[in-house]
Amino acid sequence: MSIPEFPDTQDKQPNIPISLTRVGVTGVKKLLKIKREDKRPIVLLPTFDAFVDLPSTQKGVHMSRNPEAISEIVNETDCESEMHMETICANLVKKLLEKHEYAVCAETEARSEYIINKLSPVTKRKTQETTQIIARAVAQKDEEGNVTVRKMIGAEVVGMTVCPCAQESVEKDSRDKLLEFLDEETTEKVLEAVTFASHNQRGIGTILLEVSEQQDVNVDDLITIIQNAMSSPVCEILKRPDENRIVTNAHQNPVFVEDCVRNMALGLLEKYPDLSDNSIVTIKQVNQESIHQHNAYAEKVASLGELREENN
Repeated sequence: MSIPEFPDTQDKQPNIPISLTRVGVTGVKKLLKIKREDKRPIVLLPTFDAFVDLPSTQKGVHMSRNPEAISEIVNETDCESEMHMETICANLVKKLLEKHEYAVCAETEARSEYIINKLSPVTKRKTQETTQIIARAVAQKDEEGNVTVRKMIGAEVVGMTVCPCAQESVEKDSRDKLLEFLDEETTEKVLEAVTFASHNQRGIGTILLEVSEQQDVNVDDLITIIQNAMSSPVCEILKRPDENRIVTNAHQNPVFVEDCVRNMALGLLEKYPDLSDNSIVTIKQVNQESIHQHNAYAEKVASLGELREENN
């Protein structure tokens, strides 16, 4: 039985000849298995957005080609090993330009929950922690038909922060009270032995790192950098000794929201000394306040070259 042919309405001239920056689909979910040598595969359920630009001479994009391209790339990934999600996005934008011959730009983004296994700090209970990983890619086609791809990988991680300002106030108040019945030397010994209270925040740290198609970044490295930038990582399963360790460690490492961003920037520079200067990084930190109704926010957007110059 032959398949009937229908006219391509999308190829007609639009009534209003205005080009569009992004046209496509959002919210396409796929099961993705990333094979690893001598390890179980990583199973992800990413949500894809995929777009191309539309010239002013074309009424619409051939929309079905976008989810079709996503399916083809995901199916190809099942046969590969150690395929990073940002590389999948890079392959996808190239596929989109192949399918949409009228387009000169293609963009895609994929987001997925990513489970990491860890042990609680004292009792060593096995626990699974959930993070978010984000991958993006942009492909640009020049007049000669040459395609340039930039890809980006990122992670969003929840941690704990302790306010240094409130802690200093509590320490000063405690010192003044101790000096009412202790001498200066004894007071200082007491202050060195105790951990001072402060208000806490649930911190959400994000790193988005854009690199060329040939460069690779391990998302696990980014997760570690984000965790280390805050007062303490958090843990899903904690017994009382674990709780004590995390709370004590966090209060011995108080940080402002601004400190978290700067810590992440330094962590990136130390981890990737050879990554090219034109790699672009976006670093964000949101601290959900416990004694205010508002949240605290800090951000840094720069090339790695600019970060290196500032840090010298």
